[in-house]
Amino acid sequence: MTDRPTLYRADWLLPVSAPAIARGELLVDRNGRIAAVAPAGALDLPAETDVRDLGSAILLPGLVNVHTHPELATFRGALEDLPFRDWILRLVGIRRAVLRPEDDELSARWTMVEALRAGITTFGATESSGAAAGALAEAGMRGVVYQEVFGPDPLGATAAMKELERAVDRLAEHSTDRVRIGVSPHAPYTVSDDLYRAVAAFARRAGLPIALHIAESEAERRLVVDGSGDFAPGLHARGIATPPRGRSPIEMLSRLGVLDERPLLIHCVDVDERDIETIAAAECPVAHCPIANARLGHGIAPLVQMREAGVQVGLGTDSVGSNNRLDLLEEARIASLLQRAKNRVPDHLPGGELLRLCTIDGARALGMDDRIGSLEPGKEADFCVVAIERPHTVPSPDPLATLFHAARGADVVLTVVGGRVLYDHGEHVSLDVEGLRKGIEEAGERIRSSGR
Repeated sequence: MTDRPTLYRADWLLPVSAPAIARGELLVDRNGRIAAVAPAGALDLPAETDVRDLGSAILLPGLVNVHTHPELATFRGALEDLPFRDWILRLVGIRRAVLRPEDDELSARWTMVEALRAGITTFGATESSGAAAGALAEAGMRGVVYQEVFGPDPLGATAAMKELERAVDRLAEHSTDRVRIGVSPHAPYTVSDDLYRAVAAFARRAGLPIALHIAESEAERRLVVDGSGDFAPGLHARGIATPPRGRSPIEMLSRLGVLDERPLLIHCVDVDERDIETIAAAECPVAHCPIANARLGHGIAPLVQMREAGVQVGLGTDSVGSNNRLDLLEEARIASLLQRAKNRVPDHLPGGELLRLCTIDGARALGMDDRIGSLEPGKEADFCVVAIERPHTVPSPDPLATLFHAARGADVVLTVVGGRVLYDHGEHVSLDVEGLRKGIEEAGERIRSSGR
């Protein structure tokens, strides 16, 4: 909210719900909502309207990152070049032996710093600590925080559910108009069939959204299909049997009734045509994280085929432990390039589709498209501004090509949520950047010096 209406003007305005506007204007009212979108000079402005002319820039809706782990910011550069199972074991080992509970809070807040600088206004945050809930509220951002639950042993499902319910109760204090709490049964190699069923039933009773990692890797598929693969020995060593659980991880979720709750399905790299049909029929959204999938050697998800089947897909960066960056513009560019290479088609995912993936499609995947994701009168004023006067963006005759194939997250100069400016040309309004930087560097040094 602002004391007075504010008019933002830029060389290009991308409403998403309408064609690009050259020399466009966005009028934000005192309540932080969009009052009008129009070409420059077309609006009759209210009295005492503040005017900001951003010049050579592109103004677009705030970017929606549908999947990340804000609590893991300390792991940037600490989990390099590892097989997936070793990557997970090292992450878990460091968290238990080196990091402290306060590091989760610190990491989540540092993630908000990086996100705002990259034009990200909304998160789908999946975490064991739930630290993102407080961090989002403090930063003035928006999101769904999915509280993770783990338990591969069926005998432990009841205890795991009790802990999940306690965790959700603790996070309730952070639940606001902008921050919603959900649940996340982590993945097939950490969650038993009994626990999947219990979480789905709990979410149904409590009206909570669900997100879960699924069909991410070959190791996961082998565990589900025939009880073998990289994850099986560790489970066997704990006395946990690994019987076949389904034709595929997606079929397993369908059999267990989890898909009936329309969870956000994270990754979906290792899916076939039947799986895609199942996902589409269940109307489950998918979080596509192309860089993390490639970096961990999982492969390239059939994004084009999922979208052609009617699956709602949003873009996610995953954590910096598996990506090293929170740059959704880069994520969109890589998504496009990988699909073109995989399918040998030069025009898959053109700029207009990438814009939707980063904005309204992501908002829809998180159940927020009635409020954000496009620049339309009546919606909340979440938007960002990308400068295009720098050498790598000049000339820029096509704003979509410039945005996704020339610009970077670092070119964002302004980020606004609900009409409130949160990041403005290097300055953060709601966060103590230098204090957070000192803490995150200290935590990173503990990881380095631990030798783990």
